[in-house]
Amino acid sequence: MAYPIPCEILNSIAATVSRPSIVIICGPTASGKSLLGLELAEILNGEIVSADSMQVYIHMDIGTDKPPVEVRKRIHHHMIDLVYPDQRFDAAQYGEGAARAIQGIADSGKRAFLVGGTGLYIKALVHGLFSCPPIPHEIQEQLQSDARERGVAYLYGELERIDPGSASTIHPNDAYRIIRALEVWRTVGKPVSKLRQGHGFSQDRYRVLKIGIDMERKTLYRRIEARVDRMIDRGLVAEVERLLNLGYGEDLRPMQSIGYRQIGAYLQGDLSRDRAIELIKRDSRRYAKRQLTWFGGDSEIHWVAGSNSKSDVFTRVKNFLKV
Repeated sequence: MAYPIPCEILNSIAATVSRPSIVIICGPTASGKSLLGLELAEILNGEIVSADSMQVYIHMDIGTDKPPVEVRKRIHHHMIDLVYPDQRFDAAQYGEGAARAIQGIADSGKRAFLVGGTGLYIKALVHGLFSCPPIPHEIQEQLQSDARERGVAYLYGELERIDPGSASTIHPNDAYRIIRALEVWRTVGKPVSKLRQGHGFSQDRYRVLKIGIDMERKTLYRRIEARVDRMIDRGLVAEVERLLNLGYGEDLRPMQSIGYRQIGAYLQGDLSRDRAIELIKRDSRRYAKRQLTWFGGDSEIHWVAGSNSKSDVFTRVKNFLKV
């Protein structure tokens, strides 16, 4: 399987006298982003734009914690259920689609609330992506060969040496992103982290208010573990089994994501059910830590302490939107 990198630079929206305003609700998994975004949208005549890299996939509902259908009927959600698990989807596509959704929301006289924990997707929308030349086929082939013969751990070690900034935000088992970063390095001779720092839109596309949800680490971990238990109770095992029966193999990138990878291993007899659930909880905690590291580097985020600061959040948002 090839892993081409989406290197297209997003085209900025033409300057207008009044730029669309967006409120971004971000933070680690299970911190309560979705509920807060929904409450804001309900009160302030808004619509939700999901910023979750897994909720774009059709048939993947429980493991991605998509909002229930009845909730989406009440408050319109964008950037959910866009492609099938065997179809490519990247940050560039997300940025383009989310920009169209936000413009449509603004044109309808409503307010856009961008809600999610995929930092790269948020960056793609607000700040754009870097540009680079096409990746030579021989570089792609060599990295694929290295992954097969030496393993992903070997490639991750190389990434840590040449681009520790990117390595710190990528899971050691995320072959797709590891290979993408190494493709860029071998093509242009510069780390992805440096290229991202040097790129931005020539002008701000939106008026932006970023709200980050933070909470005491033990509390967050308890919430993560409780959510995993709810996913299992709601039928995550059956969902993964159905995906496999539909022909979506374990080697697909979405099927390697947290929850799907571990349950897939259980269904194949490689893990016990209890061990699979334990690993989902562990990897979800680790993912939350990486999210906090990513968002912690964004000085534009106004951090709030979970639901305890809800009244402060509503006041800040209303002042920003002038309502």
